[in-house]
Amino acid sequence: MQTVARNKVRSQKVGYIYSLPVVILLIGLLIYPMLYGIYMSFFNTNLVNRWDFVGFQYYIDAFQEPRFYHSLYLTFIFMILVVAGHFLLGFLLASLLNREFKGRTFFRVVFMLPWFFPEAVVALLFSWIMNPMFGLLNYALRNLGIIQENISWLGSREFAFPSIVFVSIWNGFPLVMTMILAGLQSIPKDYYEAARIDGASRRKQFFHITLPSLKPIISTVLILNSVWWFRQYTMVFAMTAGGPGTATNLISLSVFGTAFNDFRFGQAAAWGVLVFIICIGISIIYKAVLKDDDK
Repeated sequence: MQTVARNKVRSQKVGYIYSLPVVILLIGLLIYPMLYGIYMSFFNTNLVNRWDFVGFQYYIDAFQEPRFYHSLYLTFIFMILVVAGHFLLGFLLASLLNREFKGRTFFRVVFMLPWFFPEAVVALLFSWIMNPMFGLLNYALRNLGIIQENISWLGSREFAFPSIVFVSIWNGFPLVMTMILAGLQSIPKDYYEAARIDGASRRKQFFHITLPSLKPIISTVLILNSVWWFRQYTMVFAMTAGGPGTATNLISLSVFGTAFNDFRFGQAAAWGVLVFIICIGISIIYKAVLKDDDK
């Protein structure tokens, strides 16, 4: 018994030793920066020699700052449109690719390609496509007779926001498509055969078999997708830098500008903490709405 207990303790120590590098990495890259950001939000600081304690003042000021509300509003609209587009397109393509037809594997690979490109590459690619002078989009639309003159897709208040929403949907839908496709393939075909024998229509099969089976996957993807695009920065900054004016100035760009353009690091940290809290709130709301009623 003592030998078994000794071997068990030894194996546990080995496990802790192997886990230690990962724990140190997580502390250094995630926990420490997060705690330091929260600490910084309580100070008016230049990060060098000025650390004036202001308490919760920056948090109070955020709710009195029109720029904060405007950026937050744009971010929520952006997130809702992008996530809705991802699920609409992803669900449709996943349903089509779940059927048996010739060349299905080829189309699965093709539709996955947008997800493989880094966001900076996608932003650069579509910046050229939407170029007002030499872009392929204006060229194609002019040849089709849809427009008579070139449109500044990323340089006008009317089209800049819809343009980044479109590009974000194109870049992100493969993740949703892949997850839903995997979920569809995991549903036993016997369920549908039994439902057809009982006379259930396709609509009833969808709402009583497909959706309940996909509920855990939809919940997970919805949370991850919403949080990811709520804090989106790279693509929007590379395409419009928040412009023209404040037409695409999402909250992530506002936080960055407050810190590195205005050098108000404490205020930017406070805004970042509020964004973090909002993301947690989004997750909690989704979990409450999509909770498993069978439990």
